[in-house]
Amino acid sequence: MRSMILFLTVLSLGGCMKVSDMAEGTRVQLSDAGLLDHSETRRASPWRLQPDSFIYIAQGFFVPPGSAYPRPNVVAEEAFKGFVEYFPMVRRANGPAGLEAAMGQARAQGAHYLLYARFASADDRIGTYEEWGDQEALDRLGRDRGVIQLMLVETNTRYLVDTARIHNRGGFLTFYDAKPEDLIGPPLEEYARSLLGLSR
Repeated sequence: MRSMILFLTVLSLGGCMKVSDMAEGTRVQLSDAGLLDHSETRRASPWRLQPDSFIYIAQGFFVPPGSAYPRPNVVAEEAFKGFVEYFPMVRRANGPAGLEAAMGQARAQGAHYLLYARFASADDRIGTYEEWGDQEALDRLGRDRGVIQLMLVETNTRYLVDTARIHNRGGFLTFYDAKPEDLIGPPLEEYARSLLGLSR
């Protein structure tokens, strides 16, 4: 009798949760455990933007130290893909630029804000047979990691609205043939959502 009551209680509690909620919860737990890709974003300010804000996205010349060499404008490209869904008025620079040059480009476009980014660090670990053939180092096996730094600056006043640091880590189930730049799309989209005050 007790087992029947326990079974009915568990069954009724399971019926309270949608399948999509269970899938999202499972994904979060697996990424926290390191099996799937994981990212952590730390913002300095809870500032929110209006949906009609015009944002210009640029990336600095900084190349992360180490053996990884991501494409020169990859952060700006991925940020543009993440922001365009939430901010209809968004543009990006064609190539890397210094902060002053990027500010001048943003003002010339009439942008309200400049999102200035850089790839602060990138660690491209061995994840394929080809990479193993090139490096052959057991200590280089594993998951890719990367850190992106963002500054959101108001173009008229040069006021630093927000800074953010995004730390990415690949998962054990998804590390094959991945690069640190492959991990940055979802957290940049999440950052765009957070600027509007939207959650998952």
